[in-house]
Amino acid sequence: MLYHCYPQKVADLNFSQSERRNLFLPIAIAVLALAGIAAYILHRLPSHDADLTITRTNTWQAHTIYKTDTIVVGQDKAQDDLYVLATLHVDNRLHIPIFIKDVTATLTTASGDLLETSAAQKTELPPLYETFPALKPLASPPLLRETTIPATQPAEGMVLLHFPGTQDDWTHRKEATLTVAFYHQPPQTITFAKP
Repeated sequence: MLYHCYPQKVADLNFSQSERRNLFLPIAIAVLALAGIAAYILHRLPSHDADLTITRTNTWQAHTIYKTDTIVVGQDKAQDDLYVLATLHVDNRLHIPIFIKDVTATLTTASGDLLETSAAQKTELPPLYETFPALKPLASPPLLRETTIPATQPAEGMVLLHFPGTQDDWTHRKEATLTVAFYHQPPQTITFAKP
């Protein structure tokens, strides 16, 4: 038996590569989309978390004389305490709630002494009002630690500060600042206006 071989046609080998796809347009669209998202986020997020304003400040000085109750005649001791009652207004500029962690203040006297204090806590206010009844008429509802300020909303309240000093120290001060520390955001400081 005889087989016939017929030549088969073999496809031509082609080593040319397919045309590369131009990726410029998809990359440009992605970059523009990311830039648009970033611009939207930057527009929605303010440059700082809260605006602080001190709307009112009252001061009251206590001059306490401690009498010596001994047989030996000695000098009575005196102590001066300055109470600053500041009404603080906080505008939350964020689209999330912010939480007050602490409120502190610093007083720099005319002689350069630095006096630092924390705002009175909720449990400290009633004993202060009882000990110094003249404070109560100057007081207003407090702005306390752990206060939650809702998103894009304001909060306002009194901050009561105690400095070991006199009214003269406050009146002739070099500077007085109030700092509000927040949970999850950086602290913010505001300066008391001079009288």
